[in-house]
Amino acid sequence: MANLFPLFRKSPQSIKADTLSGLTVALALVPEAIAFAFVAGVPPLSGLYAAFFIGIITAIFGGRPGMISGATGAVAVVLVSVVKKGNDEFGGIGIELLFATVILAGLIQLLIGVLKLGRFIRLVPHPVMMGFVNGLAIVIFLSQLDMFKIFENGEATKWLTGSDLAVMIGLVVLTMAIIRFLPKLTKAVPSSLAAIIVVSLLGFFFFDTREVGDLASVKGGLPLPHLPSIPLTSEVFLAILPTALIVALVGLIESLMTLQLIDEITETRGSGNRECLAQGAANVVTGFFQGMGGCAMIGQSLININSGGRGRLSGIVAAVGLLLFVLVGAPVIDRIPIAALVGVMFMVVIGTFEWSTFKILHRVPIEDVIVIVIVTAVTVWHDLALAVIVGVIVSALVFAWKSAKHVRLGEAQEMEDGSRLYHLRGLLYFGSVREFIERLTPKDQPDQVTIDFREARVCDQSSLEALHSLSERYEAAGKSLRLRHLSPECQRMLAKAGTVTDTDDDDPDYTVARF
Repeated sequence: MANLFPLFRKSPQSIKADTLSGLTVALALVPEAIAFAFVAGVPPLSGLYAAFFIGIITAIFGGRPGMISGATGAVAVVLVSVVKKGNDEFGGIGIELLFATVILAGLIQLLIGVLKLGRFIRLVPHPVMMGFVNGLAIVIFLSQLDMFKIFENGEATKWLTGSDLAVMIGLVVLTMAIIRFLPKLTKAVPSSLAAIIVVSLLGFFFFDTREVGDLASVKGGLPLPHLPSIPLTSEVFLAILPTALIVALVGLIESLMTLQLIDEITETRGSGNRECLAQGAANVVTGFFQGMGGCAMIGQSLININSGGRGRLSGIVAAVGLLLFVLVGAPVIDRIPIAALVGVMFMVVIGTFEWSTFKILHRVPIEDVIVIVIVTAVTVWHDLALAVIVGVIVSALVFAWKSAKHVRLGEAQEMEDGSRLYHLRGLLYFGSVREFIERLTPKDQPDQVTIDFREARVCDQSSLEALHSLSERYEAAGKSLRLRHLSPECQRMLAKAGTVTDTDDDDPDYTVARF
């Protein structure tokens, strides 16, 4: 338990930094939660309740102190379909079906955490990470452009014009300038919080500009338990299962990628499996309290980290502050200019984008550049989960292609007894085994051939099958093929197939991937 609550042992300076940064994040969470609720087609309070429950549960039990979670656009986009299906096919129970989907998605995330599958985030290559971050920065930027439009019935329609547009742009630029330059003068107050306060005062006394309340009021009561009102049938379960699975994967991928990014920034290490469990529990709870679900938020997490928030207290303050805004602070929060929050998010975009990408384009292999571009494009045009999956697949194919060229069969050594010895180097797997086999034609070999695998490794079942097939070809030609310095597992499997292998004291020890 001591590991869960390190915030009580922090210095007064750390507590102050976490508290102030948490308040800043709470302000930034409000318009995001409202906007994402509109995207999913649910009431604004559903997004705000989700931001509270997911935020506080992951702040206390999650695997990354300082990381902020809440209602997110990636999850909202996926949930649109289940709301529509519930309204069209199940008699107008779209929002109830959404709650059930969020609960099921949380259970799937809990299962992934129990099975300790969160560690697989380490398999994501750096070019995929760069593409993910760049694409996410572009998505955040594009999502803020709607704030420069006129809203009608909760939807952005046409662009602002004239003085309205000029005031909006001016206040956004002022917000960004305060965030950029205030830290050079003082770090006593988070620059984002100071910018929101200054711009809010200007908007209140001098300018007529759009405010948070113009989108939707954040006023509401305490969230109450609610059991989704849906038919408990296999038809309904099968209808929500695919969406729940996608929500679970999208949420975990975005959360674990954000965790890895914060790890790099803070030079610390979080726990992926613990984050999976916390995210799953949070989504189950929020689904039972009329919340729309969510995951880690890279934008708010960066605001928190950049504002000095490093401990769990910052996430707790952000979640509790958000709930207090809903309960008692709505009149004040409703008056915050949209421009102030847009300026904060634009600075997040600038801080999120990997500007070093442009510097390394001519220094890294062209394959890595292609992966970065592909992941960025898929993130912008589709979603984060698919982008990461595509990036990992492309990276794996590139690796397989390169590795296939690195299997080298050394020059033959003619032995005194007339036999021939080959030394193999590299990884023998499905992509490289064909070229290896084609170089060992029985008709061109003496009666006995030995292949030394001391500097090679047999990686998969395809390689074992190929070695056995090659052995049979030599046997059919009346010749002998011996294999030495294979791992004990390889020897056992090939022995069962009738292939001759030599056993030595210095044989390597490794396993073979089998499918």
